Amino acid sequence: MRPSSLVLCLAAMSTPLAAQRARARDLGVAPGVFGPGANNAITDVAGVRVGQTTVTEGAGVRTGVTAIVPHEGNAYLERVPAAIWVGNGFGKLIGATQANELGELETPILLTCTLCVWKAADALTAWMLEQPGMERVRSINPVVGETNDGGLNDIRARPITAAHVRAALESATGGAVAEGSVGAGHGTVAFGWKGGIGTASRVLPPALGGYTVGVLVQSNFGGVLQVAGAPVGQELGQYSFKDVTSRDGGDGSIMMVVATDAPLSDRNLRRVASRAMLGLGRTGSSASNGSGDYVIAFSTAKEVRRAFNARRLETAELANEEVSGVFEAVVEATEEAIYNSLFQATTVTGNGRTVEAIPLDRVREVLRRYGRGK
Repeated sequence: MRPSSLVLCLAAMSTPLAAQRARARDLGVAPGVFGPGANNAITDVAGVRVGQTTVTEGAGVRTGVTAIVPHEGNAYLERVPAAIWVGNGFGKLIGATQANELGELETPILLTCTLCVWKAADALTAWMLEQPGMERVRSINPVVGETNDGGLNDIRARPITAAHVRAALESATGGAVAEGSVGAGHGTVAFGWKGGIGTASRVLPPALGGYTVGVLVQSNFGGVLQVAGAPVGQELGQYSFKDVTSRDGGDGSIMMVVATDAPLSDRNLRRVASRAMLGLGRTGSSASNGSGDYVIAFSTAKEVRRAFNARRLETAELANEEVSGVFEAVVEATEEAIYNSLFQATTVTGNGRTVEAIPLDRVREVLRRYGRGK
């Protein structure tokens, strides 16, 4: 850690800055027909934990690490089925090919900045190899995603260290998740305003299985923002293609992580992951040419867990006809998680630039004008 750095580890907690902002539901924005879990967060899926390290160094570095841990055991020894969906592939998602080929995760998921993914992957690998039971492991597939926070962050300094990664992993807990300008969202920008980390969840009614779906996003993309159908971006005068000579086509990226306790195979998890793109589209993204839009989906259900040394897998998974409710839940939770990433974000100055938080008073005015919110 550099002497001038300020590192804040955020597990599942709120921050004083976040208290000055609001979540989507505080504005009366509650997408969809299903209700949220207790924390309205990815951690509502039992066993899922989130840890975050926010890194501030001098006047230039504004970045961090967000870790999503799939369960309380060793992710390599007890693997969860998983799938990755690529909406637009302008990005660096380490571990994607093996995860899709084998249909499983064998590490926690890390999110960070673009030029730090390789350093984060190396640190994650080292941390995993130190865990009990890993003494004879000779191959490991770290999964690390990113968005480019180079506007607010001195990204060329590649400031993420092994200590930052370890802090995120070791602070991971359940409960409420800090959102906005924290962790991997510290330096991100969305729709021209400050973006960041956002999360939301949905719980299906008992008749549909009672399963929980949670989503966490790292928002750093553009487009024409709409909130619950209201044209917020246009009304506030900030949106892509406003000045066609500027060639602002909404470039940027978003990482979306979907967790569920529904017993799903990697094949159906790939279908689940693809539905997150529908939630992204509802917020006004067009998945532009320069945007890396990735979804990682996994199931924590015991019925589909995979021991690393199993010779045969005996699973009990949902049939195709039973997954439509999960699809709907993913769309709703993704949309709300993106709103939360914006509404909870605070103004950040870094790397010679200031990006303002979206003005919530004006957002409320637009929502009321269009019969939305409260």
